[in-house]
Amino acid sequence: MGDQKFEALRMKREIGLIGGVAIVSGTMIGSGIFMSPQFVLGYVGSPGASLVIWTVSGLVAMFAALSYTELGTVIPESGGEFIYILRIYGSFPAFFAAVTFVLVVKPCSIAAMSISISEYAMAPFYGGCEPPQLAVKCAAVVCILVVATVNILNVRVAVRIQVVFLIAKVIGLTVIVIGGFVAMIQDSTMIVENLKAETSFKGTQSSLSTLGMAFYQGLWSYSGWFSLNYVTEELKRPEVNLPRAVIIAISLVTGLYLLVNVSYLAVMTPKELMSSTAVAVTWGNKVFGSWSWIMSVAAAFSAFGSLNGSLFGAGRICFVAAREGHMPDILSMAHVHRLTPSPALIFTTVISLVVLIPGDFQSIVNYFSFTAWFFYGITLSGLVYLKIKKPELPRPYRVPIILPLLVILAAIFLVLAPIIDNPQIEYLYVALFIFSGIIVYVPFIHYKLCPGLLNKLTVFLQLFLQVSPAEKNL
Repeated sequence: MGDQKFEALRMKREIGLIGGVAIVSGTMIGSGIFMSPQFVLGYVGSPGASLVIWTVSGLVAMFAALSYTELGTVIPESGGEFIYILRIYGSFPAFFAAVTFVLVVKPCSIAAMSISISEYAMAPFYGGCEPPQLAVKCAAVVCILVVATVNILNVRVAVRIQVVFLIAKVIGLTVIVIGGFVAMIQDSTMIVENLKAETSFKGTQSSLSTLGMAFYQGLWSYSGWFSLNYVTEELKRPEVNLPRAVIIAISLVTGLYLLVNVSYLAVMTPKELMSSTAVAVTWGNKVFGSWSWIMSVAAAFSAFGSLNGSLFGAGRICFVAAREGHMPDILSMAHVHRLTPSPALIFTTVISLVVLIPGDFQSIVNYFSFTAWFFYGITLSGLVYLKIKKPELPRPYRVPIILPLLVILAAIFLVLAPIIDNPQIEYLYVALFIFSGIIVYVPFIHYKLCPGLLNKLTVFLQLFLQVSPAEKNL
């Protein structure tokens, strides 16, 4: 039903190369480029090194996306990492992936985006000061609830929102790039000072944990490189268009991000950049003066588009995991009339609100990256395993084995660097939380114990939410 009707339609291959590029770049350009530059610069300490981090992050995202492309052609199913780990390693590791993505990774990304929307939406009202945390959190809650409501009520509206906001994002970033160049032509002292060969790397921090954290923030801005893998079945000639769309989109986005960072540095000193809570607004104040609110609107729109896409994808992972029997049955059901996976979306929304209440943007992104890269590494090790052990599987598209190996090395560095160099108790909590899944897995999923109370609850929720089980569509 719900998603299934959606997936039955999905077999029509309607997304061409341009559509593919739009999906990847649209999901990638979100709150990251408007929020992360100050943190990347804060961690590495110099403008030159921050541009290197942005470039390397783009390369890592590109290699990871190309490796995922091969996985997507070998295992052409929706559900992302969860399905790949389930098909390669079996039920036990896949359960951990499902729990982590549904309870940590996706809610963290949704919470981080909603915080960035509200910080940008409020920036013009607090000219130069930081908006109070309580107000930011309340606005963030409203954002999540609005997006969730749209997604629960109507899939088509959710998709339309995506397109409209993609245009807003690109216009916003183009304005920043052009404005930066105009500022450079008018007065090039700032950019020369910031990016002079002798001084651009002065003060670089090179400890493992600061580099790891800088990459967390940089790669957060590229998260979305995997988005085409969720719609492999809709692409025309995926074996040609998947890799092409990925290469074009990520190259474009990397170029755009570098230009935007150069533009920020053309009008701000590194110190101003690091101390800003909303970089694009600080930039707007310098370039547009009293019209700087335009930048905060563009940034809020941009993050809103990504939040919409994220919730759309998060609901789907939850839905697929429940359909495979790794989550309560109720989550694999769809609304009888609206045909949306509403229980999965409501569940994801509630968890996101729980993550949002205690966290701030920086720490939420760090948890997100720590856990997400752990599973990206495991997923790509699965690709290496398939390449060596099962070379006979049909693969319309192949990547050289060096690409997934490089990304796995990057993932190991990203997971271990912050822990080894500067251990923080929070990472232990996240790790314990993931492994506490064993307590749930053994009785409920391996031995299929199902208390009668749960059945009664499922029936009650089915009637209350007007949902029924969705048939798997082959």
